[in-house]
Formats: sequence, structure tokens, C-alpha cells
Amino acid sequence: MNAFTFARPESASWARTRASISMHTLVVGCAMVALLIVAVLTPGFISLPNLIALTGTLSLIGCVAIGMTFITLGGNIMSFCLGATCAAASMLVAHLSGGGGWLAGLAGIALALAVMVAQGMVIGLFRANPLIVSIASLSLILGVAQYLAGGQTVYVSGDSLSMFKARFLGVPAPLLVFAAAVIAGEFVLRFTRFGYKLILVGSNPEAAEVGGISTWRTTVAAYAAAGLFTGVAGILLAARYGSGSMEFGVGFDYSAISAVLVGGTAIGGGQGSVLRTMFGVVFIAVMQSLLLLYGLDVQFQYLLIGLVVLAAILLQSRSKS
Repeated sequence: MNAFTFARPESASWARTRASISMHTLVVGCAMVALLIVAVLTPGFISLPNLIALTGTLSLIGCVAIGMTFITLGGNIMSFCLGATCAAASMLVAHLSGGGGWLAGLAGIALALAVMVAQGMVIGLFRANPLIVSIASLSLILGVAQYLAGGQTVYVSGDSLSMFKARFLGVPAPLLVFAAAVIAGEFVLRFTRFGYKLILVGSNPEAAEVGGISTWRTTVAAYAAAGLFTGVAGILLAARYGSGSMEFGVGFDYSAISAVLVGGTAIGGGQGSVLRTMFGVVFIAVMQSLLLLYGLDVQFQYLLIGLVVLAAILLQSRSKS
């Protein structure tokens, strides 16, 4: 098999899996249409300020959600520290922005990569529980970042990150970055050997090992991909607010997990795609925008989104039964 061959792992239940994908697509598609109708009919939704805010939110959550997709597809459920990693990357980007936007951006991505690769190695080599590792990493990231920054917000120097706030042919740069991330992530999953290995490991790690696939290397690579996309989100975060703070990452994990599950990626791994996550991101971002326009507080927003995620999980469970 060459480096650009994609093959879906065979299984006796593939016909049932396809049926479950179709059912999920139908349900989510109908819900998306209904949501968009409500959005268009809601005063202020199609106003320029709201659409600009929506694209910014969609891009930030979207990049983190793409990273979460790689982790979930590999059978490691999810990570609770991507939001904190994104925020820490934004602080480093802001701190180094005086040396130029490209240098600061590369440093932010390198930080996110290092943080996530370290987790991938602990999980892949030592078979540690991915949820426990992510919770421990969250505490470490918060503690170290707050200590180094003295609990202060780090501000961007000048307009070094202005390129990430610009518009190209009327399209906001963050939205273009998100679109590029979707294309790159989907390409990797569909047309590379790593994508094939990741889905096989997520589907059946024992069979993958018997087939000669190094599961720990695949796990580390999945976490590295998550770090890459999360680092990109950190750059966009620093550019959007002109600063970096650990508070900026609050809620990103919840929104990213919601988008991945609503998009149809199996919580147990081995089934899903970045493209499906993109639709989940749009669904969650539009829903959050509507809830804000209707003046609902954050707690009620979490409640409604939680119900949507619960429905997605129940749909997955019903399809497998």
C-alpha cells in the first residue's frame, strides 16, 4: 500500500455501520435545516456584526474540533485540555509577537505540538487512561501558564498579527484558515497511510497490532495532529482578541467535543471524518449564536447544547444495537 492509498477497514458489521451513518446524517441534516430556518427568521442573525462574530467563533471552535476528531477517531475518546492548550499557545504567540507574526505563530504551534505529543506518548507507550491524562495535563497547563504569566493577560505587540484579522476578497482570514484546515485534515484521513492506520487502530487496536501497525506511534501521531490544529487555533485566538489569556480557552473543549459527536464521529473511535466534524461545528456555532441573540445565559446554553450532545450519543447507541 503506497503513502496515498486509503482503504476502509473491513468488518462483518459494515452494512449496519453504513446504515447508522445514513440515519445520523438524515437526523442531523433535518435538524440543521430547522436550525438554519430559525436562524434566518431571528432578528439580528444575518446582520454583519453577528455574521463576523459567528465566523470567528466557528473558526476557533472548528480548528480545535478538527484536532479532537483525530484523537476520537484513534479510539481515545476525547481530550479535556485542548482548550487550555489553545489558550497557552495564544499567550506565547502574544508574548513573542514583537518578533514578528510568523515567528510567534510557529512558536505557538510548536508549544501545542509539544504538549499534545507528550500526552500521546504517555497514552501510547504506557497505555494510560486518555481521560485521566488529559485532566492531569489540564491542571499542569493551567498551573504553569498562570505561574509564568503571573496571572496576567499577555498583549500582542503592534499589528504583527493583522494578517489573521484581514479579509481576502471579502472573506475573513480565520474562515479561510478553518477551510484550509478542514481540507488538510480530510485529505490526511482519506488519502494517507496514517489516516488508514488511525481508523484501523480506532476500530480494532488488537487487529491493528496483529497486522503489524504500531499502535503507539499512531496514537502519538494523532495527538500531534491535534496539537497542530490546536496551535493554529491559538494563533487565531491571539489575533482576534489582541492578547492571550488562559480564560480565552474556557468552553472550547466542550464545544469541540459537541461538534465532533454531533457531526457523527463514533465516541469509541474508528468511524467519522473531519468533513462531518465541520458540519457539527456549524451546527454548534449557529446554535450558540442563536442562544446569545435570545439572551439566554451561559448555564442555559450549556444545558441545551448538552441535550443535543446527549441526543447524538443516544442516536449512535441506538444505531449499534
